[in-house]
Formats: sequence, C-alpha cells, structure tokens
Amino acid sequence: MILGIGLDLCEIERMKRAVEKPRFVDRVFTAAEAARIRAAAEGRAAEIAAGLFAAKEAVAKALGTGFAGFGPGDIEITPDIAGRPLCALYEGARARANALAGPYKPRIWVSVTHEKGMAAATAVIEGEAQGTP
Repeated sequence: MILGIGLDLCEIERMKRAVEKPRFVDRVFTAAEAARIRAAAEGRAAEIAAGLFAAKEAVAKALGTGFAGFGPGDIEITPDIAGRPLCALYEGARARANALAGPYKPRIWVSVTHEKGMAAATAVIEGEAQGTP
C-alpha cells in the first residue's frame, strides 16, 4: 500500500555554495553523508550533496509533513553496494513514518538523478504487512 509520495529538485550551483560552509554540511547531513560529500572529487561534491538534499526533501514530503517535528539529519540516504540509494530514518522522522504506517511496516524507496545543473529525487513510502521480508 502506498502511504506517501514526494518529489524535489535542487540546483547544484546553489548547493556548491552551501557545501563550502562546514556548518551547513554538519547541520543538514548525517556523519556518513558528510563524509561522502567531503571525500568526493571537487566537481562531484556539490552534485552528490544536491542529490542527497533533494532526496531528504522528497522523503519529508512523502511523510506528509515536510520538515515538521524533525530535521534533515533524521533522514539518511546512503548508497548500497551497487549505488542504489537507501533511506534510513531516525528520531522524529522515524516516529512520523511509524505513525503514518499505522499497523504496517514503512518501507521507503528513493530515486535520485542529476541533469543539466539540477538534482532531482523521488521518494515513495510503502506500507508492508508486519513480518513481510
């Protein structure tokens, strides 16, 4: 069952200026995300950060609240071994997802893309019956 859908765009040039400020990176991104951004080649750091930011915004929208009751740091986007984005929720975002899902187990699907100076992300929250693998 689909519980929520979110979509967001982020301008890579805007993110390039933002990630030059260490405080911004530490406030918006989790430690794992910040390490990924800082380890990226110079030209890729802003693109990665923009994709992560768009994904966080998309997840917040799919949760139906935007960033109300939690912040961007409560949503973590990390790549699996093949590079597919995975989403983990913490604190307030996890509580919101559990409230949204009710008797279901929330599962979040995220897709990120980059094109011509923009990053875009989509998030879908699915409710699975408890005990479903």
